[in-house]
This record gives sequence, C-alpha cells and structure tokens, in this order.
Amino acid sequence: MTDNDITRRRLLGTVGAAGATGLALGAAGGALGHAAAASDPAPAAEGLTTLGSTSAAFHGEHQAGITTPMQSKGHLVAFDLAPGAGRKEATALLRRWSAAAQRLMAGETVGPLGQDTGIALDAGPSSLTVTFGFGRTLFDRTGLTGRRPTQLDPLPDFSSDHLDPKSSNGDLWIQIGANDGLVAFHALRALQKEAGDAARVRWQMNGFNRSPGATARPMTARNLMGQIDGTGNPKPSDHDFGRRIFVPADGDPQYAWMAGGSYAVVRRIRMLLDDWEKLPLAEQEQVIGRKKSNGAPLSGGSETTEMDLDKTGPGGTLVIPSNAHARISAPEQNGGAAMLRRPFSYHDGIGPDGVPDAGLLFVCWQADPLKGFVPVQRKLDRGDALSPFIRHEASGLFAVPGGARPGEYVGQRLLES
Repeated sequence: MTDNDITRRRLLGTVGAAGATGLALGAAGGALGHAAAASDPAPAAEGLTTLGSTSAAFHGEHQAGITTPMQSKGHLVAFDLAPGAGRKEATALLRRWSAAAQRLMAGETVGPLGQDTGIALDAGPSSLTVTFGFGRTLFDRTGLTGRRPTQLDPLPDFSSDHLDPKSSNGDLWIQIGANDGLVAFHALRALQKEAGDAARVRWQMNGFNRSPGATARPMTARNLMGQIDGTGNPKPSDHDFGRRIFVPADGDPQYAWMAGGSYAVVRRIRMLLDDWEKLPLAEQEQVIGRKKSNGAPLSGGSETTEMDLDKTGPGGTLVIPSNAHARISAPEQNGGAAMLRRPFSYHDGIGPDGVPDAGLLFVCWQADPLKGFVPVQRKLDRGDALSPFIRHEASGLFAVPGGARPGEYVGQRLLES
C-alpha cells in the first residue's frame, strides 16, 4: 500500500487488541471512541459505530457547518489576500481550498505523506465541516464591488463593543468544526498551507463544545457561565426556517451567487467570569430569565416551554424581569427577528492579573443580518442585564455562498461572474 492509498476512512473501526484499552461508550449517542492500532485495523464489530465514522457532505444546496449539529472542536480563521493579489489569485485559492475541504470532509488525506502532515491518519472524518465566507473587503480586492450585497454593509457600533480591529473582519473566513481535536487541527493546518503566497492569516480563534455522548441524553449545550445556551434557536422543522436562515434563489439576479447561502456574524465575547460567579444563583437566573439547572423560563415549565412574559409574582412584579437576557432577545420582542446561533466556547489562558480570558466565539446565521443580528443586538445594547458581565472584543460579518455543486468550487458563481 502506498502513502497515497492510506486514508483516514481506511483506519476507522479499530477494535483490536491494540485499541481495546481506549474503548469508551457514550451513554447518549452510542458512539464508540477508540485508540487506533498502529497496524491495519480489524473490521469493526457488527452493530458498533465510531464517533470518527460520521461525515458531512461537501456538495449540496448549502455549505456544511450551518445546520450541522455543533461539534466539540472548532477553529475560526480569517485571511487577507496578499499585497498585489486579486481576483485571479482568489479564484485559484478557492479552487485549492474547495478541493482540500472535499477530501478532508470525506476522511481522506490531502495528498501522500510528506505532502500531508499525517496529523489525523488514525481517525475518520469525525463530522468535519469546512465553511467558507467572504468579507466586505474581498469585493474591493477582486474588482467585484458591483456584486457586493448591502447585507455586507458594516455592522453598527454598539456601546458594549471593545473591538480589536486586528482580530476583526478579513477578506476571507473559514469555519472548521469536528468532533476530534486532531481532525480539526489537521484541517486548519492543511488549509493554511494551501493558502500559499495568495493569502495570509489575519486572525485565528480556537473553540470547543461538549463532546457528543458526554451527557446521559442529548441536551442543549451550556456555555462557560454554566447556562444552557441555544434554547430559542429556530429549528429546521419550522415552516419559515429556510426563509430566515438562507438567501432565497428568487432574489435579485445581481446577487444570484448567494442563493442558498447565509450571512455569518462572528463575535468574540469575553465573559467576565469572576464577576459572574460572585452572583448568587437566584440573581444569575434573574439576569438570564431562565433556571440554571434545566434552562426552563422563570415563568415555569421545562426548557422548551414558551416564556410567559406577562406573568407576575407577589407585588405585581414581572417573574421574568424586564431586562432579562432571554426576554430582550426573544423573537417576539424583536418583530420576529431570528438567527441560528452556533457558537463555540473558548479559553485562551489566565492573564497576569489572574483573570481568565474565556468566553464565547459567537457565530450566528441569518438570511439578512440587518433583520436578524442587528435589531436584536441594538435592543440588548440598550438594557440587557447580562451586559455588565460580557465584553465584545472582536467582530466580523461574512457572506457565506451556497454550497458547491459537483464539479464546482465554493464561490465559483461569484468569482467567475
């Protein structure tokens, strides 16, 4: 067998003696993790699956990584085209990136060992997704300003912003997610290498979520404040989900390249955990408007129970305070504005003052950020009880085109228009 024949897909399902000590069954997902054997793997036992064997399709109406279930590891990285690079270089780069992403998401190497780093040889695709987006400045660099949609207009300033320009925006953006840290890093490294001289990294952020199977049953994830985060997300089963999250195919022909695409708002939100953790539990719940234990609204019920925003307690006070985060951000309080939140948590160490640099890599998806993120954030900015405990430190807005058809690369309908 040659190096080029070795793919991560070939190495799935190792349940031999060399890997037996690494077996662990996740109670929720029935996912089997393993330590891979050094030799050719034995076939997996019938009826068993591995966490690494799950894969997402590269081709499709939408890019993967938007409605894909949240993965346990993630990288967000933005690039700027190199000085002097333009449309020709961007086109060649997206061709290379798309070809690499297609192989990586299928559980394959990007080339023979020596060309490929071999970081993830022992694992399968592990639900890897690679999602590409275009920043506002890309259109200037490529002479395509006439194809730039108004939805990419700069986000307004918010009073809670403490943004670092060097860690914000960018010509090109990539979101990487996987359920294995080495698989995610392998994709990151491969795509950075494929950039070559055409583009250079502007910023990179690394995140994590709960691992699949870590809970006794599937549950909404918690953030680093310990709160269940994502309860109010729109669901693909909602009748208007597609209209809210994806750009329709029957829109302005000038922007037909965005059909099936979505707009991603990316925010690095630092959580002031020392201050938050000093609050008694009851006060934390008043700030959020939900029970910390199970995510249920303070008005009663379970996590999925609709909030009763009019319910009052003794003395006629609102059970869910007027400035509670859950109340202010609720779609019914914002003219139906909705966005699909798909974040990662992050922890970048402890500062010299002993304060953790940790929080949320907030990523939200919508068909139009001017109708999704912007009105909700404006309202939160005016009186959210959570604001004193968070700080927005970086920001980006990216147009994420629809998925590539077989034989296409991502962005082809724009770059070759």
